[in-house]
Amino acid sequence: MTEHAKTMNTAAATTAKTAIQTKTAKTSTTSNSTTRKRAVRRKTTASATATASATASAHTASSGFGRIAIFDITPHGETTPRVELGEQFHVSAQLAAEQGLTLAATAIVRNPRGKETMRRTMTCTNPGLSRWETDVQAGEPSDIRPWQSGWSAVKRQLGEWTVSIEAWLDPYATWLKQARNAIDTREDVENALDAGASLLRRWASTHDAHLTAGERSALKKAADTLADRQLSVAERFSAATIDEVTALHTVKPLRDGVSDSEPRTFRVERPASSFTAWYDFFPRSEGATDDDAAGFTRLGTLATAVSGLERAAAEGFDTVCLPPISPIGMTGRRGRNGAAHAGAHDPGSPYAVGSAEGAADSVDPALGTMDDVRAFTAKAHELGLEVALDVSLFVSPDNPWIAEHPQWVRRKADGTPADPLNPFDLQSERKDMLPLDFDADSDGIVKAIVHTLDVWVKAGVTAFRAVEPYRWPAQVWQQIIERTHHVHPEVLFLAESFTAPAMMGALSRAGFTQSDCYFPWRNTKRELEEYLFEANSDAAYTQHDTFWPSTHRILTDYLRDNGIAGYAIRAVLAATGVPSWGIASGYELVENKQQLGTQTPENPEEYEIRVRDWSQAGKYGIAELLTSLNAIRKRHPAVRSYHNLTILDSPDANILAFARHTPAELTADGKPDTLIVIVNLDGHEAHQSMIRLDPTAFGLPAGEPFTVVDELTGRTFTWTNDNYVSLAPWADVAHVLSVKR
Repeated sequence: MTEHAKTMNTAAATTAKTAIQTKTAKTSTTSNSTTRKRAVRRKTTASATATASATASAHTASSGFGRIAIFDITPHGETTPRVELGEQFHVSAQLAAEQGLTLAATAIVRNPRGKETMRRTMTCTNPGLSRWETDVQAGEPSDIRPWQSGWSAVKRQLGEWTVSIEAWLDPYATWLKQARNAIDTREDVENALDAGASLLRRWASTHDAHLTAGERSALKKAADTLADRQLSVAERFSAATIDEVTALHTVKPLRDGVSDSEPRTFRVERPASSFTAWYDFFPRSEGATDDDAAGFTRLGTLATAVSGLERAAAEGFDTVCLPPISPIGMTGRRGRNGAAHAGAHDPGSPYAVGSAEGAADSVDPALGTMDDVRAFTAKAHELGLEVALDVSLFVSPDNPWIAEHPQWVRRKADGTPADPLNPFDLQSERKDMLPLDFDADSDGIVKAIVHTLDVWVKAGVTAFRAVEPYRWPAQVWQQIIERTHHVHPEVLFLAESFTAPAMMGALSRAGFTQSDCYFPWRNTKRELEEYLFEANSDAAYTQHDTFWPSTHRILTDYLRDNGIAGYAIRAVLAATGVPSWGIASGYELVENKQQLGTQTPENPEEYEIRVRDWSQAGKYGIAELLTSLNAIRKRHPAVRSYHNLTILDSPDANILAFARHTPAELTADGKPDTLIVIVNLDGHEAHQSMIRLDPTAFGLPAGEPFTVVDELTGRTFTWTNDNYVSLAPWADVAHVLSVKR
């Protein structure tokens, strides 16, 4: 079989699409969900049009409409859509030809060098609007990181890929419909059969179909039989519909009026740009000990912090994220719980960057040296972990930058520094941190920050999390990211962007790879369904939301009030709701005490050294759950995409259900992958519900039972269209079901 034939054969074996329906859609797409604003799976709908052109034509130029008009290609957007290498994503288009013609289409993916890498059959999901859709991927998924062998091969695949739509008229399908109608009505039967014979002969001689000699012979033989008036009508017609002919129609069809769309560009980014699991910890708390004799806590170091790396790796996380590890200022240093005055041994906030011992490009001597940083990142890489570092644009009054450039901080009329959390407020309360003033010397500050990032990248850091980036202009971040990528294109940027949607969007467009989001505060079923819809919609081509159940700065009322079950529930939702998720160290110990009247932790780690008894983690079961969830994520390609989620119908107000599906053509083993997640959102009471789904939406036969296995427990169930579930917080807070084929 030729390479073209192999490609066409692969493209033909399409399955029904799992997709997210845009909120603004006005179409009547068939849906398996009855709730408002829900993600839906578009079902395959056969086209039902009539007459086709009898004249074959060459491919048309893409500068305008071809024989078939192709337009409204999605995803839309003013920015170039971006996806991770090998990530499943969705494309669609409207096709138009004069009434009565039968159409077909494929989506074609090409790499940055213009080489075709994938061709997938498109399905008409809305005949009324002639909307055609399919899923594709740019390259194959990879977990190779910049420091690993094989990175150069991965790097060559990154950049601007294109997807174009190729549509054509389908004369065989049109003839088949006409001939059957003629035979059924006994009208003009001979003309219909003779037309079929001519069509088969034309098919056998076309170069576009790339037929083998045997395939051409089979079509000519069928044409001869079809034209033989000595045979019965049934015998003649059956020759044109035998399996060999219909199979060729699927993989090597006769195509008339082939038309190409303008190519749509996609930016393909490196592994971990969409799919990764973050683990956040403070090096000074790892290996810390209480010195009762001396009356204070001895902090851990970068050397002892290897324990955090080992724990993160054991639990299956991919990226460890550290707060700034630079010297901490003494002026205005905050004490425990953020108290205005620090005790003699209080370490201060690492976000108050800089002291007489160095600026943001230096290592806090209490933690170690730059050699210790390199040893730390080398150990992380040995364990398969990527190292990310927080970037704080707050500086201590003691920062050497300020001594050299006093204009770099925003000041009040009397010359004293403005409040770091509201630099335009005349009442300054915090004295340990100063806000950088980009209006004073943007170029100078940006240059210093880019230099700082370069220092850390050379020490082995490959990702940065910007602390409260919304407090500075998006333009500034765009400059920082662009200049960093000019030298280090492999570096990822995460925005800690708990802010207004417009600013979150601006930061994503400025170049941030991922964004923290509002997930911690979305707790009801309605809130979560809407947020899952949003995070997995076409918006994800611009903004990759990362789900954190909590952080070292955030502890929600939900976690405070729902105990161990609440921590398990939020972990399942975060790990399966989007491809990127994370937790902060201590989550395994169910640390759920808040500061009174706030949604922040009591005694936040930002202001103290935390000594934890990790031997107690086993009694909660959360560490085991995190490990299981990360293992599930790595086994199942369906979790890797922001573009394949379906909300499932469940009547109970506390039972949330959704599915992720990847068709066989987009998996490494050639098997479809489907995960069904059901979560009881109530951390105190048991709930039961029916879960309704359409099996055909996941490539399963209609009306037939199928087997699912709970990836968390190993239990097996038989499912159909309607399925009963019961979840109790003292037993199972969730099912993560994989469909067995």
